[in-house]
Amino acid sequence: YDEKGDITGAVEILSDRSEMVRKEEEIQSLRASLLQRDGFPEIIGSSRPIQNLLDLIASVAQSEAPVILYGESGVGKELVARALHEAGKRPEGPFIKVNCASLNENLLESELFGHVKGAFTGAGRNRIGRFEAAAGGSIFLDEIGDISPAIQVKLLRVLESREIERVGDHQPIPVDARVISATNKNLEDLIGQGLFREDLYYRINVLSLELPPLRERVGDIPLLVRHFLGPGWAIEERAMQALERYVWPGNVRQLINAVERARIMADDHLLRVRDFPREAMESEVAGVWDALHSQDDLAAIERAKVVEVLRREGGNKTRAARTLGIDRRKLYRLVEKYGIRLDELVAAAR
Repeated sequence: YDEKGDITGAVEILSDRSEMVRKEEEIQSLRASLLQRDGFPEIIGSSRPIQNLLDLIASVAQSEAPVILYGESGVGKELVARALHEAGKRPEGPFIKVNCASLNENLLESELFGHVKGAFTGAGRNRIGRFEAAAGGSIFLDEIGDISPAIQVKLLRVLESREIERVGDHQPIPVDARVISATNKNLEDLIGQGLFREDLYYRINVLSLELPPLRERVGDIPLLVRHFLGPGWAIEERAMQALERYVWPGNVRQLINAVERARIMADDHLLRVRDFPREAMESEVAGVWDALHSQDDLAAIERAKVVEVLRREGGNKTRAARTLGIDRRKLYRLVEKYGIRLDELVAAAR
């Protein structure tokens, strides 16, 4: 200012942000290198297909562009989606999953975009959708090949505008989440059949990863089995060889179920051929399995084992599940499957 109070000049303060940018780039590079070197502990395997996948995760995670995961049912698409999120630029943000195949069109729309009070019967209050809940993080759209044409249109609009509208409202709401999709279907075939929009396909398919089926990474089966078994358990060599020869149409999910079932059936902490499902042991027993057990026999053995452990643990399902080496949800399914009742446990204790 001069003597009259008029502005005669100005001072501009400049700060050099290049050092901050450089440090952020170093952090991202370090995260990627750690992923490439050590992998994620949740993604088990040392085979070449898995190592290639880990390298791709490290690269793709550094982008904010939409990515789609292709692979058969049971290969671990959710696990990879979570790895992409955790190795990405916003790992502290939420990771929100939506199974698009499990909801009908109206429910899925409300689940994705939210709704306002009175939007439909039963909408007693405002509710945010999964896109809003995923702000600052990632949203995982599993089984995206199953969404209806109407939801496809609305999802395309969200990807283009980065805004959503809650059901029953016309107020645009900005959304900021990385979109990770997954499918076990061939989307190009669906496009040819008129079942999937081509413009949406190009929006979600900016980056893509193909997850290998278990039959293409047989060398990882021993690692997976021992990981699922945990400490204190072992498996006889004949059974492990049979597991490696089986084709596993249900992939890793089917292997997990087979190991869980074998733990329940085992007499001790050693898993044998007889403890596994027949189909997984076909190459090893070659028909002898029928002489050992019928399917009814195995069901009876499994049921008796569950009843015995529940009785021993006083009906406490948490401790019983731990003793059986399974989670509580699996135990509840077995109790329901076999119709096990409390009075039966009391009788067994006498």
